[in-house]
Amino acid sequence: MRKSWHASEDLTLRYADGSLPDPDAWSLEKHLETCAGCAARVSAAVRRTAAGPVLDETRGAVLTAVSPAREARGTAAHQVRESAAGGRGTGRPARAHPRRAPRAKAALWSLGPAVRGSWLLALLCVVVGALLLARAADYAATRTLLLTVAPVIPVAGVALSYGPHADPLHEITAATPSGGLRLALVRTAAVLAVSLPALALTGAALPASGAPGAAAWLLPGLALTLGSLALASYVGCRTATAVTGGGWLAAVLVPAVAAHGGPFTARLAGQLSARFDGSQAVWAAAAVACAALLAVRRDAYDHMENR
Repeated sequence: MRKSWHASEDLTLRYADGSLPDPDAWSLEKHLETCAGCAARVSAAVRRTAAGPVLDETRGAVLTAVSPAREARGTAAHQVRESAAGGRGTGRPARAHPRRAPRAKAALWSLGPAVRGSWLLALLCVVVGALLLARAADYAATRTLLLTVAPVIPVAGVALSYGPHADPLHEITAATPSGGLRLALVRTAAVLAVSLPALALTGAALPASGAPGAAAWLLPGLALTLGSLALASYVGCRTATAVTGGGWLAAVLVPAVAAHGGPFTARLAGQLSARFDGSQAVWAAAAVACAALLAVRRDAYDHMENR
C-alpha cells in the first residue's frame, strides 16, 4: 500500500511566499483537495504573509454577502430533512438529494463544448444523412463517403473541445491542477466515446459496395487523433487538427480525383482500401508513437493558453 505524503514546512512556506515552482505548486494544490491538515497549515502560512489581511477582508466581505442566502438554504434543508423523516414514519418516499442535479451538470460541463455544441450537431447530421442517403435515396456508395470523413470527425471534436477558442473558461480550467494535458485527454475521451460507436454502427448499417469494412477506419482515426494532440503541443490545437485532418482528406481525395477510369466513388473506394486494408499494423504503430510523443510533450500543455 502506497504511503501518503504531507506538505513539509519548507514546502508550505515556499508556496505561501510564491517561490515554489509551478509544477510543485500544482501538485501541492491537488493534494490540498483531500488533505485537511495540510490545507490548514498552508492557509495559516498564507495568512502570515502580506496577503493575509487582504484575504481576511475579502473573506469577510464574501461571507457578509452570502449570509442571507446561506440562511435561506439552511432553512430549506431543515424542511427537507423534516419532510424526509416524516416520510419514513408515514410510508411516503423521501425526497431526492438536491445536489445530484448540479453535480451532473458540472460533470457535463467538464467534458467541454465539443460534446454539447456544434460538433455534436455535425456528427448527428453525418450519421442521419448517411442513413437517409443509403436507405431513402438507395445510394450504394454511401459507406465510401462515410469512411472518407469518419477519421477526421474525432479530430474536429478535439479542435472544438480544448483551447481558448473553444472554451470560455479555458484560462481558469487550464490553471487548475487538473488542467493541461489531463483535461485535454478527458475531453478527447468524451469525443471518442461519442463518435466511435455512432460512426461504426452507422457504417455497419450501410451497404458495402466495394468499400472497406465498417470498422476499418477506427485505428486510423485513433492515430490521427493522437497525432493531433501531439502536434498541438508544438503549434496549438487549431493548427494541429487542420494539418492532420486536412492531410488525411488530401491524401485520399487528391489521388482519387487524379486517377482515371470508372466512377469517382469507385476510385475513392480504391484509395481507402489502399490505406485501410493491410495497413492496420502501421496505423497501430503510428498511434503508439504519437502517444509516446504526447507523453514526452505533456508539459507543453501547461503553456498553451494563447494557441
